[in-house]
Amino acid sequence: MNPRLRTIVNKIKDRSLRQKVADFLENPTIKIGDRRYSGLPLERSPASISRHHNYHGGLLEHILASSKVALGLCNVVKKVYRGKVDSDLVLCGTILHDLFKPLTYIEKANGSYKTSPLAEKVDHLTLIVSELIRRGFPMSVIHVVCAHHGYEAGPIGPRTVEALVCHLADLADSKLNGDVLNAARYLAREATGEELRRVSSKEAFEIVNRKATEGLEGVRRIIEEIKTR
Repeated sequence: MNPRLRTIVNKIKDRSLRQKVADFLENPTIKIGDRRYSGLPLERSPASISRHHNYHGGLLEHILASSKVALGLCNVVKKVYRGKVDSDLVLCGTILHDLFKPLTYIEKANGSYKTSPLAEKVDHLTLIVSELIRRGFPMSVIHVVCAHHGYEAGPIGPRTVEALVCHLADLADSKLNGDVLNAARYLAREATGEELRRVSSKEAFEIVNRKATEGLEGVRRIIEEIKTR
């Protein structure tokens, strides 16, 4: 398992839940009929094709970032609002909520991605929820994952504090990443007149920060640096 991901998993205090999550991460596959699907390796997969985290390794970044945001929100619930929230359930949800997205993508020769044949028939949320049920995860965890898209985009809205925290953490990180990527592409067009086809989160933040400190001339320079890497 990726060391950064292992660090997050180890924050799950309940030993049984922690082991179930670790086992799932070590074998993120699903059997449908007589075929087992595995998809892209987690560390290579994007979290989307054209929106947030749409680059090599984007899914792992999204899992790590949304988990950290979720823990921050748990702290707010406890310390500011004096409420109760089970951080173990929240972490299980944020770690697992997009785990089957790699099954829904295929990497093309030019490094971009397209929808897999499996994803043309079943979405990633249906896949992960069905496998969580098969693997015997508790209903409290299944609900957190099932509700992570919220009331507008998911099959069911959050009905627990833990599900709400997971949803908000997922939404916040998706919005942060997606907006920075869009800003970097816009600045690249303004500075060079060219479309920046693929950009990672690190590169996007470099571009945005360079604009703030050196203007469009700085953007042109950092883009040239990025091209030569």
